Amino acid sequence: MYSYELLEPGCYYLIQEEENAPVTMIKVALESDYCMFISVYGETESVEWKRKSDPIYDIVELLSEQTVKQWESLYNNNQDAFNYEDGEE
Repeated sequence: MYSYELLEPGCYYLIQEEENAPVTMIKVALESDYCMFISVYGETESVEWKRKSDPIYDIVELLSEQTVKQWESLYNNNQDAFNYEDGEE
């Protein structure tokens, strides 16, 4: 069992918060004395505060800069396609 305290600001991670939960990509945006402000990437992006002591079942991977750039390219292309479809209706 891990906690958010182990994560570094500015880094992207693949994590599982609970044992049977899906893998989620997050980015730690900000660290305060007791909490972490994170972006969560799923079907949509959301932001939330987590206590440093909040449990993480597994830190699957710290993503490399190259992997993040590849993901951003795919994510932005999907967002553009979604926005384009919305505009057509």
